[in-house]
Amino acid sequence: MQHQRTLSPAEEDGIIDSGVLGLLIHRDEQRPWSKDEIDREIGQNTIDSLNRLYGAGLIHRLDGFVWATRAAIMADDLAI
Repeated sequence: MQHQRTLSPAEEDGIIDSGVLGLLIHRDEQRPWSKDEIDREIGQNTIDSLNRLYGAGLIHRLDGFVWATRAAIMADDLAI
């Protein structure tokens, strides 16, 4: 029987943050997303993730909508 390692809370947060940012920087989907749309796509409440991404300067927020910053999009382009 294989044992799966339990993820730490920080690792779980990183996975969620990566998924949220991935939605926001996808070239074919670049648009403002509502928090509810993101929650539905990810499958859970993402407010903590959005707060972390905003604090890191990777997203903009306005009236319940979020979108990736130019810096986040450019960093993703460099990683390819």
